[in-house]
Amino acid sequence: MSNHFPDHFSALAEGYARHRPGYPAALFDWLAARAPGRALAWDCATGSGQAALGLAGHFDRVVATDASADQLRRAAAHPRVHYAAAAAEAAPLAGGALDLVTVAQAAHWFDLDRFYAEARRVLRPGGVLALWTYDLLAIDPAVDAVFGRFYRDAVGPWWPPERHHVETGYRELPFPFPELAPPALEMTAEWRLADLLGYLGTWSAVKRCREATGRDPVAGVAGPLREAWGEPETPRPVRWPLHLRVGVA
Repeated sequence: MSNHFPDHFSALAEGYARHRPGYPAALFDWLAARAPGRALAWDCATGSGQAALGLAGHFDRVVATDASADQLRRAAAHPRVHYAAAAAEAAPLAGGALDLVTVAQAAHWFDLDRFYAEARRVLRPGGVLALWTYDLLAIDPAVDAVFGRFYRDAVGPWWPPERHHVETGYRELPFPFPELAPPALEMTAEWRLADLLGYLGTWSAVKRCREATGRDPVAGVAGPLREAWGEPETPRPVRWPLHLRVGVA
């Protein structure tokens, strides 16, 4: 199989960098504590670098790769993070050198057999591989009801089939490594209505719906969301429970 990847996100790279939520510090604290060292980590499919920046606080050097050069151009610079365009299944890394490999909200797009072989190649003995995904966001019952209908009905037909693994929290994703039990973790944010609408615009299903129908589903849901939200400038707490698969090489 070639290194061609299903590029659902290059056209959304600017919005992705602006509107995707960040990961909690506790996640990187926990992962770093389980890695056999702190010299080198690889954040695979880094997108615009959210996870790579979290790792940089714990590791001497982080290599952050993505198959999309458009995503990488919008990644935030950091002195300990080196960005490189590369497929998940062909890392520009020496064998047996890494303490930690991470994949945030992207493993469901991979050729997993080839990626797992690559992870085994680059990890040192006792090195850790961590994949994670996150649930649909939760705000309050009124907003969540509108949001859920948008997810299922308005753009549901345009989700790629790989989305199934996100919906099941990666529980059904093959993971042939001795596993560690992660703690309960979640992402949080304080958002105004414009932040939520911007986030919806980063969804691959929204992009595919726009291309297939010529209409913008986000514009269609803006009114119902505003009615449920109330004053659009009022910040509301947002949460996304995380689901991790963590194993040892």
